[in-house]
Amino acid sequence: MHRRLPLPVVCLAAIGAAFVALPVVALIVRAPWGDLGDALRGAGAGNAFRLSLMVSVAATALSVAFGVPLAWVLARGSFPGRSVLRAVVVLPLVLPPVVGGLGLLFALGRSGVAGRWLHEALGIQLTFTTWGAIVAATFVSMPLVVIATEAGLRSIDPRYELAAATLGARPSRTMWRVVMPMLAPQVAAGAVLAWARALGEFGATITFAGNLAGHTQTLPLAVYQARQTDPGGAIFLSLILVAISIIVLVSMRHRLTGGR
Repeated sequence: MHRRLPLPVVCLAAIGAAFVALPVVALIVRAPWGDLGDALRGAGAGNAFRLSLMVSVAATALSVAFGVPLAWVLARGSFPGRSVLRAVVVLPLVLPPVVGGLGLLFALGRSGVAGRWLHEALGIQLTFTTWGAIVAATFVSMPLVVIATEAGLRSIDPRYELAAATLGARPSRTMWRVVMPMLAPQVAAGAVLAWARALGEFGATITFAGNLAGHTQTLPLAVYQARQTDPGGAIFLSLILVAISIIVLVSMRHRLTGGR
């Protein structure tokens, strides 16, 4: 059933859509398509893209590994300070990325609160390394896994778990054989969104890991550098990120719009 929409709503929606779409259209129009090959080679797209894939996949794996248990504790646990813990866990979503990077630097840097011990006791240095870029990307993307997983857990009827326990299933068996199969779509949705967020991370990465070609220079950082010396290359790198983002959002449209 198609309902007629009020004209003011349609007009304002059209302005809003044009406002969002115009920058993307401008990138397409201003791209020097005839110099595509030279621009991409000059901007170091290949190395930056490969590094971005590696960093984003590793960050997604870490986000799932730590985010799912965190969501489980928040959804199923009952303890003082749970709301505070939830706020802290999702804080990177609203925190300016550069502030998150600065926090990581003072926490895990070579002279940081925990980083000093990591360096002196284990010889581990995260700053200005690929692992530093992975840590920064994990910091900003893990909340998406936590939010999606916790929402999924809260939507699952706890009577399934009670029934499994009544039949003698241990908590670990109930988790893997009963809850996780029902929770898998939400975990997958959170993981995809976390991957996309990690792929586009800029502020925390450049603050904590730096912008070293071949080591920490992901696609967004390559765009930033190319903008100063090779505007055409910056445009093409930006369009790569736009295309990836659109593909992710289209593939996730049913999750984001409630099945429509």
